[in-house]
Amino acid sequence: MNFLDGLNDKQREAVLATEGPLLVLAGAGSGKTRVLTHRIAYIIEEKGIRPSNILALTFTNKAANEMKERIKRLIGDEAEYIWAGTFHSICVRILRRDIEKLGYGKSFVIFDTTDQKTLIKDCIKELNLNEKMYEPASMMGFIGSQKDNLVEPDTYINQNYGDFRERQKGEVYSLYQRKLKDNNALDFDDLINKTIELFRQFPDILDFYQNKFRYILVDEYQDTNRAQYILINLLSKKYNNICVVGDDDQSIYKFRGADVRNILDFEKDYLNATIIKLEQNYRSTKTILNAANQVIENNEGRKSKRLWTANDEGCQIKTFSGANEHEEANFIVDKIQEISRKEDRKLSDFAILYRTNAQSRVIEEAFLKANIPYKIVGGHKFYDRKEIKDIIAYLRLIQNPVDNYAFKRIINVPKRGIGKTSIDRLEQYSIEKEDSIFGAMLECDEVPGLTQRAKDSLNSFSAMIRKFMAMKEIFTVTELIENIIDSIGYIEEIQQEETVQAESRIENIKEFLSVAVSFEETSEDKTLEDFLANISLLSDLDKTDDIDRDTVTMMTLHSAKGLEFPVVFMTGMEESLFPSSRAYFSEDDLEEERRLCYVGITRAEEILFMTRAFTRMIYGKTGVNSLSRFLREIPDELIEDLNETEGRSLTKVDIKPYDNVITDANTNMSPKYFAGYTIENTRKTPVSTNLELKPGTKVNHKAWGIGTVVQVKETENDKEITIAFNSQGIKKLMLSFAPIEVIG
Repeated sequence: MNFLDGLNDKQREAVLATEGPLLVLAGAGSGKTRVLTHRIAYIIEEKGIRPSNILALTFTNKAANEMKERIKRLIGDEAEYIWAGTFHSICVRILRRDIEKLGYGKSFVIFDTTDQKTLIKDCIKELNLNEKMYEPASMMGFIGSQKDNLVEPDTYINQNYGDFRERQKGEVYSLYQRKLKDNNALDFDDLINKTIELFRQFPDILDFYQNKFRYILVDEYQDTNRAQYILINLLSKKYNNICVVGDDDQSIYKFRGADVRNILDFEKDYLNATIIKLEQNYRSTKTILNAANQVIENNEGRKSKRLWTANDEGCQIKTFSGANEHEEANFIVDKIQEISRKEDRKLSDFAILYRTNAQSRVIEEAFLKANIPYKIVGGHKFYDRKEIKDIIAYLRLIQNPVDNYAFKRIINVPKRGIGKTSIDRLEQYSIEKEDSIFGAMLECDEVPGLTQRAKDSLNSFSAMIRKFMAMKEIFTVTELIENIIDSIGYIEEIQQEETVQAESRIENIKEFLSVAVSFEETSEDKTLEDFLANISLLSDLDKTDDIDRDTVTMMTLHSAKGLEFPVVFMTGMEESLFPSSRAYFSEDDLEEERRLCYVGITRAEEILFMTRAFTRMIYGKTGVNSLSRFLREIPDELIEDLNETEGRSLTKVDIKPYDNVITDANTNMSPKYFAGYTIENTRKTPVSTNLELKPGTKVNHKAWGIGTVVQVKETENDKEITIAFNSQGIKKLMLSFAPIEVIG
């Protein structure tokens, strides 16, 4: 087979540049997966490299499996020997072999976010800290960011020793790490960090993997964080055959620790690097790509490139402004029904994209009223449901008996009459004996203060878990799960609730058996250890395999990356919402918001709608936001305004959005900061409405400071005034209640 067949010139160049460092700048829809798979096939078949000497790193299991399947179609079963997987799954594979050198057992478990939060709460409690001041979710983010940057707890404590609060955060981080190790557990960040630690402490292990991986390929390189960057750098040092593929214009995960500088500075890190740009897009129409290019070119921190396509011109981008979020949602419903009917399209051809999850509710309600089936990607996750986490906790304890958190989760699930006091006494005994709680349970007759009833229940539970441990060695994962469900009587306890929710929970448990069956059908290693690792490593997109069913797909713009749809609705194209008001004071954040818009636009293959609402209630407050700057950046000739061309007149709106507001000339504030306003009555008692106000009048508000009047509107017995405040943005107030004074 000629592995260059069907490739364009730039794709072919990227496949053939096998030696030395290579950066492939792959624009949206430019066929990067095709390049990666053909490149790997070429290296194996034409250069005679063994598949096991190739490492391909991705960000989702779905992407890794798709890559392997494509390579398999090119070269056959040899593809199975390629090390292809996510950063986390590859690190698990390395750690299973050698983590004992770091003082962990090979049967370590992986803590998910719920486990992490529970552990952090325990640390805060043990250190006698106020949970309100050291909020667990915030602490989890703090610890994750330190790990992303490879900052150890002791280092952070020493660097911040003079700051009490920061030092205490470091102490929580330190205790958290100790407790993880006591439970023979790692969190997701540890999987990469401990692999780096292993390589740095044991050069012979690093040398083994450097020799093994002669060719390394990294997908979505723009999404890598500092730790992932270091891992790649360490592994590629010997042969330097490192190929990274990505698009700086699609770097949208800064909040997860992604560092766009990794791709922007690639040539500085690898001085003899080759750079190849894939700019031909195979997905979208010319109009959609022109719009995307016009938006993204306003970013300064990017590498120069411009997408083009041989596809048709396509229709103009369709915009719509609704009076409020309900009118916006109804417009979306109408258009989906109209296009489905006229063009005979499936519902799965349509995607609704929004900046925040809070925007989905009104659209969902409109779909329900219209009887349009829909699916939310990134909604309440299957693996986060209580009944599923309970069964997984049983499996974790069977696999790793020193996992105290799994033990505490299931010791009384279903209820066994073991009270909190008994569990606390058992845990205290385990601490004194420096043993796991499971180990202490095996000696429960020696634990002071336990009643005979508690001892009998603990002994019964112990015998059952040890029976499951024996089953693990001879049963398949599916058989083991079936035995656990039957033995513990979990379904019977749920059935006693006699509710619709109970039926749903039972269905979830049965669906979990399907997960096990699927795992055994598709995995090489079918052990319980690998099953638990597989579950822990699933990403949001990996958990939504059925998004292609005939339903409309709804998701945030962040979740949409990597997907494509014939018809896309980008909603909420308003300042303060998109871009988010949080981005106004940071040019880097604003550029990331613009990249997010670019990602949204390039999800559309044929038709793109961009909608906004004049007034929108979100988080319980109604506000008016001006048109998003991103929509302004698209030339008029590319846009069809449906409010004009289809005569879609708005529901009568009393509030006009002010796109250009007056600002105080003596401040450094730019008009872009005045994102929207809400109706506010801030005075408890009314005053006279005879105050002389007109557009341009300077006023001082007791709470909000200096502002400029931009509109005065007479109402019955009052005046409605709109003011642009230097620090608060645009606010709408009733004059009789507004605590303001005229200053000029």
